[in-house]
Order: sequence, then C-alpha cells, then structure tokens
Amino acid sequence: MEYKQLGTSALKVSEVSFGCMSLAGEEEENIRLLHQALEGGINFFDTADLYAKGENEKLVGKAFKDKRDQVVLASKVGNQWRPDGSGWDWNPTKAYILKAIEQSLQRLQTDYLDLYQLHGGTIEDPIDETIEAFELLKEQGKIREYGISSIRPNVIRAYVDKSNLVSVMMQYSLLDRRPEEQMLELLQHHQVGVLARGSLAQGLLLGKPPKLYLNHTVEEVGQAAEALKAIAGEAQVMETAVRYVLQHPAITTAVLGIRTDTHLQQAFSAAQAAGLDPNILLSLQRQIPKEVYEQHRN
Repeated sequence: MEYKQLGTSALKVSEVSFGCMSLAGEEEENIRLLHQALEGGINFFDTADLYAKGENEKLVGKAFKDKRDQVVLASKVGNQWRPDGSGWDWNPTKAYILKAIEQSLQRLQTDYLDLYQLHGGTIEDPIDETIEAFELLKEQGKIREYGISSIRPNVIRAYVDKSNLVSVMMQYSLLDRRPEEQMLELLQHHQVGVLARGSLAQGLLLGKPPKLYLNHTVEEVGQAAEALKAIAGEAQVMETAVRYVLQHPAITTAVLGIRTDTHLQQAFSAAQAAGLDPNILLSLQRQIPKEVYEQHRN
C-alpha cells in the first residue's frame, strides 16, 4: 500500500481508503471488515454525522476504540437532523459546528478527529464564520486538520483563498471528469489534497445496467463501460477505473464505498495495481469525453 501526505498536513493516508457510508448489515461483520481493511494497509476511514443518523460514527468508533493511533479518522459536519427525524437542514454556522463536534467525538469514542470536513456548502454560506469554527477546533486540539466536501468551483475557490484547509473531497471518475477542467490543477497548485469519491460512478463503470448519469445519456454510459472493458480487459476493469483517478498528481486517495468482503478485496487489488500506461490513459480519455461544471462556476 502506498501512502501520501494529505496536503500540507502531517497526515499520511493510504492511496485507497475506506468510505464507511456503505456499511450495512450486522455490526460484528462490519467491525470485522474494518479491522481487515486496517490489517491490509488501509488507514484512512471516512464517515459523517449524517450517515445513519450518527450510527455510522458509533460503529466506526467501536471498531477503532483500541486502535485509535493506527487510523486516520475523518468525519463531516453541516447537515443537521430535524428533531422529528424527517430529514435534515443545512447548517454551517459556527455555533452548530462547535456543538456537533462534541457529539461526533462522543460517538466515535475519541477526543480528536484527524480530519473534520464541511459536508457541502454554498457561496451564500457564512464562510468566514465556518472557518472560524474549524480554526478554533484546531486550537482546542479537537481536530488536527479540516477540509470541505464539495464539487462547487466557486465554494472551493473561496475556501482555498480564505482558509487553511488541507483537503477537498470531490466526485471524480472516468464518467465525471469535470474536476480536470480547473479544480485539480488549482488544488494541486495550492497544495490541497484531493479525496476522490465516486471513482466507480455508482458501479456503472463496472457493468451495472446503464442509466442517466450527470449529462451522460443511458447509451453514453453503456458505451463508456464497454470502452473501459475493451481497453482494460474484463479482469482489470475495477483496477483501471481506480488507477485512472489516482494517476492525477492532485489526488491523494480514492475513497471507495466498501460494504462486503468482495468490495474490500477489490480495493486491495486496485491499491496493488500498477499505474496506467500512458497509451491506455490516452485511450480512455479519447473514448470517454471530458465535461465541465455548468453551475457554481463563479
């Protein structure tokens, strides 16, 4: 397993990491899977207070209570559940973030987070106030670093300009190459690490029945999956899709949703796979066209 420095921080994270949102089923099996991932070299585990109304954090906390120094633990904040549980509302205020961290730390059975991320965001948010909250939590030792989870160019630029964030989590895959237009270069220039999610495009790149995806038609999604299989070879589709994401120097890690033993073994295989040959990379880029962000550009 390769490890990369996350932005300008001292955090070293595995280049393939564990997205905990997908975990379901029995607690014992989930904990076994988390432990197996750690034993195999995955050290970055990403959760959020939103997932399963906090139960996901509780699960991760229970799994790593006695292994805290071995993992890089990340969570997210900003989506506040309504008292009746009917849904959530966006709340990036300083007061809410300072309250929410206490609840996350309790659920995760730890006194600090390695990475705390704003779970979304708009350009109309009180961004300065949000940054104040994260900076205060760093001073208090409750978080080591902070970042945002966003695909909005205008929001990303605002945080790059105003804050000391070390990471941006964003969707990036062969079927979503929008970050290649400007964002990856911008973040690389400012030494902000990119946590890539959605590398498999909801499994569509692995041969799931095609459906509409972003601006891609059903036919285009099917053609992209077929092109990937033809270029990579049927046995290497998953590895190639992940290595495509990891080949960009701005990317620190591919955060994969892992729910089963098969998913975990696929993640290990992707981590062990060699980097893409330049000719394969070029073929993939020619077969699957790049798009651009149409909203939230400025």
